[in-house]
Amino acid sequence: MARKSPSAPSRRAPRHESPKTARAPSAPGHVVEPPPRPDKRPFDIDEVLGRVRESVRHFADAAMFALAARGHDSLFEQLVACILSIRTRDEVSLPVSLALLRRASTPEALAKLSPEAIDALIQPVTFHEAKARQLHAIAVRTRDEFSGTLPCDTQVLQSFKGVGPKCAHLSLGIACGHEAISVDIHVHRVTNRWGYVQARTPEATMEALEAQLPRAYWVEINRLLVPFGKHVCTGTRPKCSACPVLDSCRQVGVKDAR
Repeated sequence: MARKSPSAPSRRAPRHESPKTARAPSAPGHVVEPPPRPDKRPFDIDEVLGRVRESVRHFADAAMFALAARGHDSLFEQLVACILSIRTRDEVSLPVSLALLRRASTPEALAKLSPEAIDALIQPVTFHEAKARQLHAIAVRTRDEFSGTLPCDTQVLQSFKGVGPKCAHLSLGIACGHEAISVDIHVHRVTNRWGYVQARTPEATMEALEAQLPRAYWVEINRLLVPFGKHVCTGTRPKCSACPVLDSCRQVGVKDAR
């Protein structure tokens, strides 16, 4: 199967307005019309993401996209890298992923290593002992049940212990070209701060984005908002004075900006 590139869409995605029927306010996450502010422009997701794309051009890519650019673009490799990245900064998980995949980049090779040997290779990441056991179990099952090749199937990936929608969707998006939204803390924070969605959790943000975000951006939004959230729209004291979309962002919840 030919893989779709996770790069920016080649044609402008159609502008999506808020759906005619929003979810009830009691829902854990729902699409909302960004709150009106006289000092802000109407929120246009195509324009906003275009500006964000330009602003993050010189920042390092998110770890899994960086791995794919270096040739580690199989579904198995991407899933391994995503597990390593959980609760771990990209600056740590990327070199650890590269080191592990240089040693064992296939299910067969990783299954031959003991959990203890895997653990020795991934010591810098958080929860390394549990992740070593998890990666070994995934490698063994992939080798034995799927003849060494993971199918591009969300349900299969999430059937592995510890693999949730975030890792399943991002791995499938990069490796298989699946249109699937992966919401980490950066995507959750930024899209809610913009006022584009209103949700209390990353899971609820994913549901709201699926109802609102043009499908052409479903994979790319993670690639864009991870570096944007790390360097510009930070968790505390966001750099609003340097933000390329300040004139459209509703700055929901921002109390202390730079």
